[in-house]
Amino acid sequence: MAKDEGLTQAAKIVADKWRAILDSGDSLIDPSMPRAAYVNPRLRELFPTVSHGALYLSRCIRYPRPHDVGSLFPRAGGGFMVVRQSDGTILGEPDTVEEAIDLIVANLPAGCGPAIDGTAHDL
Repeated sequence: MAKDEGLTQAAKIVADKWRAILDSGDSLIDPSMPRAAYVNPRLRELFPTVSHGALYLSRCIRYPRPHDVGSLFPRAGGGFMVVRQSDGTILGEPDTVEEAIDLIVANLPAGCGPAIDGTAHDL
């Protein structure tokens, strides 16, 4: 597969996953979280997943993923927590989802671009 073809395929997989999450309603996650992330063009090209009410973004669409992009968690009692799981760093505990998204973007890994159709070993 040519590199351009691989990027196109990865972009389609990422777009389909975003669509599924955005269309899922509020049964899996507070809809404001993925909506706010999707509005940001840099985050929209990363691979999203949802688990236990948290939003995870990755530079890879396959396992193992690097977990070096901030993940967004709702805080009990309001607000959010942004954690980089690769090293356990709490990047911040902002009050608004917009502030949380800004924090994720500000802490993207160097050279972070669109998600690739590969694993952490392929970065």
